[in-house]
Amino acid sequence: MKDLFGKAILDFKTKNSPENLITETSISEEDEMSVAYLFRDFNEMPKLEQKALELTKGKTLDVGCGAGSHSLYLQNEKNLDVTAIDISKNAIEACQLRGVASVKAANILDLDSNEKFDTILLLMNGTGIFGTLAKTDQFLQKLKSLLKPNGQILIDSSDIIYMFDQDEDGAYEIPANGYYGELEFSISYKGEKEATFPWLYLDYNTLQNAAFANGLQCELILEGEHYDYLARLSL
Repeated sequence: MKDLFGKAILDFKTKNSPENLITETSISEEDEMSVAYLFRDFNEMPKLEQKALELTKGKTLDVGCGAGSHSLYLQNEKNLDVTAIDISKNAIEACQLRGVASVKAANILDLDSNEKFDTILLLMNGTGIFGTLAKTDQFLQKLKSLLKPNGQILIDSSDIIYMFDQDEDGAYEIPANGYYGELEFSISYKGEKEATFPWLYLDYNTLQNAAFANGLQCELILEGEHYDYLARLSL
C-alpha cells in the first residue's frame, strides 16, 4: 500500500509541496479533492459532522481519523479523552504533529476488545471501511464489543441511489449482482496511483437492518442535504 492519502495529509502539514488528491470510483469520473479540506475546523464542517461532535461524550474512539480534525476538536474544545486510529501511518504522523494526544496506526478489527468506549466515531462516510456489505456484520460485531454499556456509535453515510440512471418508469438501473453501494475506489497523488480498494456506502434502511441483526439499536439522528445521514447505534 502506497498510502497516498496519508502522504498528502503529511505533505500538507509539513508544507512539503502538497497537491490536490484525485479520487475516482467505479461509478464516477475523476474528481479533485483539496487536502486542506481535511484540516477544517468545526465551523467549516458539514452539519452532520458538527452534530456528531456535539453528541460525542466520554471516552471516545475516532476511527479512520485522517488528519485528526475531529479528534482535535473533541480533545481541545470538549476536553474529552480521545483515541484516534487510522490505518495510514503518514496520517498518524500528521495527527501527532498537530497535537492529537493519543493516536496510533491500527485497524479497528485488530483492537483489543478489553478497552471500552462511551462513543465510537466513524465519520466522512464511516461505513466506507466495511468495504462490502458482506463484511458489515464483522465490523458491527467488533464495534459492539468495544462499547461501554451505555455507549454509542455515531456513523454517517449516503444513499447513492441517485447516482444511477432511471428508466422511463422511474426505476433505478442498478447492478443485478451485489449491492449498489459497493464501490471500487482509487486515489492518485503527485502522479502516483494507489491500487483500488472496496468502499461501501450504505443507505439508512440497510444500515438499520444490519444493526438490528447484530443486536444493536439504530436511530436516524440527522439527514444532510444530499442523501447523506448521521445515525446512532447503541446496545
